[in-house]
Amino acid sequence: MGCALSRRRYVARGVPGGYRIWDNRARRWWGELYELCPDELLTELNGEANHEKITALLKRYRAQKR
Repeated sequence: MGCALSRRRYVARGVPGGYRIWDNRARRWWGELYELCPDELLTELNGEANHEKITALLKRYRAQKR
C-alpha cells in the first residue's frame, strides 16, 4: 500500500472494498475504486505521466475489477 513518505502527488489509500488514488495537490480522489493496489499506475502518474501509458493502465486495472 502506498504511504506518503515523500511528498508524492498521487498516493494509494486503502478504502472499504479496495484502493482509491488520492491527489495531494487537488486534495480530492482521482479515478475510481480499484480492488488491487494500482502500483504501476501510481508510478506513472508520479513520474512521466505519459497519457497513453496511463490510459492503458486504467483499462488494465478496470478489467481486474471482478
